[in-house]
Amino acid sequence: MCEFNVILNGKTVHKDVVYAKAEGNNVTVKSIMGEVKEFKNCKIIEVDVNATRLVLTSITP
Repeated sequence: MCEFNVILNGKTVHKDVVYAKAEGNNVTVKSIMGEVKEFKNCKIIEVDVNATRLVLTSITP
């Protein structure tokens, strides 16, 4: 299985993510341990499986 590190504005903000869902201006992620985190006013700009990175960027509402 592939677990991602979530990067927001150049910083790792969450690790071991196996699920991500973008809805409107929010991104919800879930770790392999079941921890759920929501990033408001963000969007996914890159998914890199080889580097196990899920990159987000902040957006203005």
